[in-house]
Amino acid sequence: MGKKLNIIWNMISHYKYVIVIVLGIVVVGFVDDNSFVQRVKYDLQISDIKDQIKAYDETYAKNAEALHELKRDPKTIEKIAREKYFMKTDDEDVFVLSDDVQFTKDDETTE
Repeated sequence: MGKKLNIIWNMISHYKYVIVIVLGIVVVGFVDDNSFVQRVKYDLQISDIKDQIKAYDETYAKNAEALHELKRDPKTIEKIAREKYFMKTDDEDVFVLSDDVQFTKDDETTE
């Protein structure tokens, strides 16, 4: 038993620098909170969040332009009321055309 431990100890002492370097790479690359794997995950998260920010900025610009248009032109309020909320004056009828598929009682589709 002592002979086996002595052989293992000699092997470890002979390759101690290689073992320390490999363990350091494993810790830095995979185990640590600041590891390379975590960094890649964080980079992907940052990329997704930047895409969301870009989408929100575009939505904000579109809504800001619509608000500016509403404040500038009173006819725009009427246009939005007619298009989105299907409002009408007393002397007109509104027909809503839809491309959605509708189901009948027999589960057959009609268009």
